[in-house]
Amino acid sequence: MSSAPSVADNPSNESRDPAYFGYYAMLQHQQNMLQDTVRTSTYRSAILLNTECFEDKLVMDVGAGSGILSYFAVQAGAKKVYAVEASEMALKMKKLVKAASLPGGMAKNEFLKDRIEVIQAKIEDPSIKAPKVDTIISEPIGVLLVHERMIESFIYARDTYLKPGGQLFPNKGTMYLAPFTDALLFTETMGKARFWEQTTFHGVDLSPLYPDAKAEMFGMPVVGHFDPKSLLATPTSDAEGYEMDFNTITMKALRDFVVPISWKAQYTGLMHGVAGWFDLTFSGKPDSAASQPIEMSTGPSAEKTHWQQVRFMFREPLAVNAGQSIRGWMHCVVNDMRSYTVDIELIVGPFGELSDPSEPFEPLLEKQAKQQQQPVSRSEGKEVEEEEEEEEEIDELQFSRRRGRWELHEQSYNYSYTGSPNDLLTKPEHLCMYEPENVDDAYGGMEFIN
Repeated sequence: MSSAPSVADNPSNESRDPAYFGYYAMLQHQQNMLQDTVRTSTYRSAILLNTECFEDKLVMDVGAGSGILSYFAVQAGAKKVYAVEASEMALKMKKLVKAASLPGGMAKNEFLKDRIEVIQAKIEDPSIKAPKVDTIISEPIGVLLVHERMIESFIYARDTYLKPGGQLFPNKGTMYLAPFTDALLFTETMGKARFWEQTTFHGVDLSPLYPDAKAEMFGMPVVGHFDPKSLLATPTSDAEGYEMDFNTITMKALRDFVVPISWKAQYTGLMHGVAGWFDLTFSGKPDSAASQPIEMSTGPSAEKTHWQQVRFMFREPLAVNAGQSIRGWMHCVVNDMRSYTVDIELIVGPFGELSDPSEPFEPLLEKQAKQQQQPVSRSEGKEVEEEEEEEEEIDELQFSRRRGRWELHEQSYNYSYTGSPNDLLTKPEHLCMYEPENVDDAYGGMEFIN
């Protein structure tokens, strides 16, 4: 039986570090992030509009990369910035900082002179010689907020180097989930799997691998922008937003957490899966009249970012009626690939009990294999079959359930949505989403009971 890794196992990132830091040592990848105008301008605004957290302060930049946040901190008046970067990008940052001290009128960015100390090391390296600081800045964010597990380094820096009462930029992340429909994406994914249905591929029958191919294709989270109109329900910050307060969250809570799900369908249609994105908050200094909180959204209705959104597709769509309740959970547990194993379970309708997220999850293929390996007598088999049929009948009468597992690092990509002006003409029925006869019913608390 397969289960999600335990927090006690504490999967290490070490095996992934060479590839991870090698990626971020390349200027082309740093350029990709710098050219994300939403990301870069949001950080710049958050820092320069809250100078009281930087002026004459000691600052630490965790995972400094190109150093852009360190440069913004100096522009905001930082006394000294300790820029900690583990990859070879630290050498390029040193080159840029050193250019501020060139003689004979050759200096570049003179405002950086003697203001930044570049430290090439992982923040967890105990040999780092840096004092306690007033403010820590970082861009530790990945797909769905937590991918790449860089937030753990941010929290380590908080616990190790931040003075009491010090500030974090950003100080909060909020994860959002919503049900989506996308028949084209589902069809494309099925098309990839159906390659393995072939029985005469150059004389070879590939069909024994079809179930594995389908499991693999649908087990890959799909990263990319999508039409916000394809959401069957819209999350709200009060109900569906899952907040991570970086000032208080613990390592344990970060490594194993459950996001509760509760939606009410606004349309009748097929739910192909669950979409996810996040917001970031830069609150500035608490209880200060001079603070200017800044927020950034990566949602489908917001301006595009390099983080995009992510969608988890079910192997079998789930039919919903407008006004029906959809409830469930998403369970995220760290793995050793600098990412998370994600389990999602949903139930449509008021009946049926949700599984315990902490219970081991048995994928369909493993369950089928185990059943094939356990022969039973004819009478026992008949009894089991009758019981299963009865359970299925009850299940179909009362509620519909879907459960799946995805590895957040095993991503596929879909860039079919461009957000062109013609999309403004798209109506729900064009996406096979149907409004109730009385539109107000979907919002007025009407319940469907099967």
